[in-house]
Amino acid sequence: MKNSYGFSYLLPKSGSRSSKRMAFFCVYYKLIINFFTKDIKICYNNSMNDKNYEDFISTVSHELRTPLTSIRGFSQTMLASWDKLDDDSKKKFLKIIEEQSNRLINLVENMLSVTKLQSARDTIILKEINIKPVIETIVSIVKSQYNSRNFKIDINPNTSPILVDKDKFQQIMTNLVENAAKYSDENSTITVTTNSCNNCEFVSIKVTDKGLGIKEEDYDKIFNKFSRIDNPLTRKVQGSGLGLYITKNLVEKMGGKISVSSKDNLTTFEILLPSANIERQARVKCSQ
Repeated sequence: MKNSYGFSYLLPKSGSRSSKRMAFFCVYYKLIINFFTKDIKICYNNSMNDKNYEDFISTVSHELRTPLTSIRGFSQTMLASWDKLDDDSKKKFLKIIEEQSNRLINLVENMLSVTKLQSARDTIILKEINIKPVIETIVSIVKSQYNSRNFKIDINPNTSPILVDKDKFQQIMTNLVENAAKYSDENSTITVTTNSCNNCEFVSIKVTDKGLGIKEEDYDKIFNKFSRIDNPLTRKVQGSGLGLYITKNLVEKMGGKISVSSKDNLTTFEILLPSANIERQARVKCSQ
């Protein structure tokens, strides 16, 4: 049977433990969809026609269904066969549930970021930020999740502070470093470098990885909403296709630029963010 969101499931015998568990997952899924549709409809009310809105919700439903189906399936297996499963199987199933739960959380956060980007509620508070501690913290977090990758941070000592919203800058760097780790080769090195000059308007931050590579014809496409490169290798990597779309919008909202280049399986994402010189800070304060 399929519900109104295209979520397929078999109905167990009414009143059984399985039917109660199934009902819980169906209600949980429906609550999540209703949460998104309500918030998204408000944000897109004046900018999205009914067809585009329906397509967007259909995509959201599909992206949510995959991790929820995995969580439900492995949870049911463990509940029904707990005494028959050995410890290794239990740990394996719990690990899958944890991974899919994290995937769901990331998807929810990305969806909320998308709706905020399209609404007037998204505020930007520009402040002078020192790049080094932010990058070091993010690399440390990502490194703990990708033990088979090496990370190198090369901060030019002459790099000036930048004028950005700190939370949004952290989100930008997290997306770029996580993407690099996700699509890079085992035991390869992800490098984060910065560069600037005394009178430059922008500070350059580059994230480079060695992995799948990106074709030149896909450079613009990867920044589109729900866009993923159609490649057998990329299909093995879980993702919503929203990270780079969000990153590009956040960079541009703070007066910056983002670009990508790829050659010989070396891919570099470069962001240019406003340098926090005295003149620029004065202009920003006057405009606020």
